[in-house]
Amino acid sequence: MNVAYIGLGSNIEPRSNYLHDAIQRLSANKQVEVINKSSIYETEPVGYLEQDHFLNMVIEVHTSLSNLELLEACQQIEETLGRERTIENGPRTIDLDILLYNSENRALDTLRIPHPRLHERAFVLVPLYEIAPHIVMPTSGKLIEDMLNDISKKEMNSVVKWNE
Repeated sequence: MNVAYIGLGSNIEPRSNYLHDAIQRLSANKQVEVINKSSIYETEPVGYLEQDHFLNMVIEVHTSLSNLELLEACQQIEETLGRERTIENGPRTIDLDILLYNSENRALDTLRIPHPRLHERAFVLVPLYEIAPHIVMPTSGKLIEDMLNDISKKEMNSVVKWNE
């Protein structure tokens, strides 16, 4: 069984519904079992700033799908939930990113594992640390906690636990 961590994000209302719907759709796949879910965090946008705040979280799944099959399943859920890719890092109904897949370190045309900007994004590291503080990055050998310590205080302060 493969272990993967998936980052979820949404900044188009109803944001929390999109997160829950995506998890429900992943769970409906007989080859994917959602094992753990982080809290939901409200975060400021990164990159393209002229947009609403995001809700972000991370889930742990066990799956018999290959990394590319899991990517395909995630992209199909994004499409079903109305994801449009018009502006890079722009507003989205749902974003599903495979952050880690087993201890793989690979760069394919369509998928990079670990996620290439994982180490510099508090909105991913904070919820990942919440559910998997033991994770060691396959690229650097660093613990998630050590990567969090490298994040600026300003960015860390932009990640706030969200209450529905």
